[in-house]
Amino acid sequence: MRALDTHALSLFCAVARCLNFRQAAEQLHMTQPPLSRAIKALEDKLGTRLFERDTQGVALTDAGRTLLPQALHILDLLDAAQASLQRDAAPARLRLGLTSSVEAGLFRPLLAALEKQLKDIRLELTSAPSPRLVAAVRKGQLDAALIALPSATFALAVQPLARQPMMLALPAGHRLARKRKVSLADIAHEAVYWFERARQPAFFDHCQQVFRRHGFAPIFLREALDHHVLLSDVAAGKGMALLADSFRALRLGGVAYRQLVEGEDLAAGIGLAWQKEDEDCHLHAALPLLRRLAAEQLKR
Repeated sequence: MRALDTHALSLFCAVARCLNFRQAAEQLHMTQPPLSRAIKALEDKLGTRLFERDTQGVALTDAGRTLLPQALHILDLLDAAQASLQRDAAPARLRLGLTSSVEAGLFRPLLAALEKQLKDIRLELTSAPSPRLVAAVRKGQLDAALIALPSATFALAVQPLARQPMMLALPAGHRLARKRKVSLADIAHEAVYWFERARQPAFFDHCQQVFRRHGFAPIFLREALDHHVLLSDVAAGKGMALLADSFRALRLGGVAYRQLVEGEDLAAGIGLAWQKEDEDCHLHAALPLLRRLAAEQLKR
């Protein structure tokens, strides 16, 4: 009986990507104890340790580093085989992903223009964090995606389209709400909501570099996944939030939005990602239109 199967490889790759059992369990929609037991059982079957675990964290062993690229390749091949069998030939469709890193309303003019001109091609939309969209495009589950940049995009083609500067959401009654523009230094001693690295690793690392450059190390609070919940917490005075400028469209009593001096340094790009080798005729017909409309509609 083989020690390795698709389930075991999927669990191993999730932990190897996060190097954090709790975050990997959350991504897999399971709890941490059964994930830890499954990895331990896999190591026992293979007769070698795949991860080093200590108080400092989790790291891949030599065996784990050897297995990871092979495991990813196997899973990619299986996903590609499944996607090819499930490809829906009729009616023609364009499956488009939309990053949840910016406010959804930012895409409405683009989607309206796209639907008007696609004619017989059905537009199917998926909203998710950018890493999940990239994975879906790579697996053939999406034809293209509007993602936040920087993101790890592997071999995908990416066309940058626009930039979203970061701004500050703060309680309307806070003393800083009297200022027209706020700096990171102004909020250095405040509680600030921030997202977990697993949600958007490349953009998280980019922001951390900017924070270090400005000596910005406030009390970070875990950001709610739902931005309406997050802004309700801000309105309640529990903390402030750094958000893409498009979230100004979410109006909530008790919340004030202020321009951030370092907003451009922390800006998130928006780009279109797709498979270079995708030969789907409907996608190739739609891509030039999608690129043109996105460039027009997403301009600041």
